Amino acid sequence: MAKVGYGRAASQGQSLHVQLQKLTEAGCTKVYRETRSGRQADNRPELQAALEYAREGDVLVVSRLDRIARSVIDLAKIADLLKRKGVSLQVLDQGLDTSTSQGKLMFNFLGAFAEFEADIRAERQADGIALAKRKGVRFGRKKALTEAQEERMRKMRAEEGSSIEQLAERFGISRSSVYRALQPQVATD
Repeated sequence: MAKVGYGRAASQGQSLHVQLQKLTEAGCTKVYRETRSGRQADNRPELQAALEYAREGDVLVVSRLDRIARSVIDLAKIADLLKRKGVSLQVLDQGLDTSTSQGKLMFNFLGAFAEFEADIRAERQADGIALAKRKGVRFGRKKALTEAQEERMRKMRAEEGSSIEQLAERFGISRSSVYRALQPQVATD
């Protein structure tokens, strides 16, 4: 049984020193480290290498749960992979060890609470967006052309026979923006 450590700092300004010290003190014989952000596990090559390296009976050790997973879905995928490989997860700062019954229970509780929190956050965000829309707030990128410019563009296309390329050059926009501006206007109420 080997203890495989993984440490991650989200940016160059953060230090891995404290994490690496904890992993060494926990008895990790091999430690993977990286300095990069990423919400998905596949955006972190050193994590992928650690997951690949760990064998049945090994323990993957991290200092905190947020060092290995950035979302509940990410955590669930990693936990499933570890379970299939017969690898335990030990989270030092939270006192979590999935090799024990209590650790498995706590791990599932933490995952459930995190998912609940994410659902509440998504509901609040949806409520806020709906309220903002009712107040007339417009979301998304600002339109490249004003209504008057779009009308002028439609006239130039219909009456003068201007090409898409000519219109794009004349108004300083991309061809796709020209096509969008030429679309019939649809009421949004």
